[in-house]
Amino acid sequence: MLMSQKLTPLAKPNPIEPVVSQERQLSWKVASNLLVSFKYAWAGISYAFRTQRNFRIHVCVGTLAIALSLFLHLQAVEIAVIGVTSGLVLALELVNTAIESLVDLTVKQTYHELAKIAKDCAAAAVLVSALVAVLVAATLLLPPLVKVAITQILA
Repeated sequence: MLMSQKLTPLAKPNPIEPVVSQERQLSWKVASNLLVSFKYAWAGISYAFRTQRNFRIHVCVGTLAIALSLFLHLQAVEIAVIGVTSGLVLALELVNTAIESLVDLTVKQTYHELAKIAKDCAAAAVLVSALVAVLVAATLLLPPLVKVAITQILA
């Protein structure tokens, strides 16, 4: 290399363009009070409901399962178990959305095997919880449903 040539430092990549609205510009800051914390949490739920088809499906199915359990006059503990399992599915769907967003932020639009593994495992966690919720709901709802159906047929 000639002495007259200067080494140029590697160009730094451009900072990631914000993809959030102006109101979330300061979302990295710690919430100033409890109400603001709830506002941020609600923003996450709203975002998931607006953008994630599976989240909307889980909300509808969970609501249907709880409504059916109330209609069938299940015991309070049975309704609570259905509610907890439905809530777990929704919580994992939110975690899945967060993981997918972070992975996308990190790898941008390139393919990376580890990104695929992270996204697939997060989606698998939602699937496992949804299957368990279906099993729990079926175990608790089918016997009273069959009883009601038999009563209606014999009446």
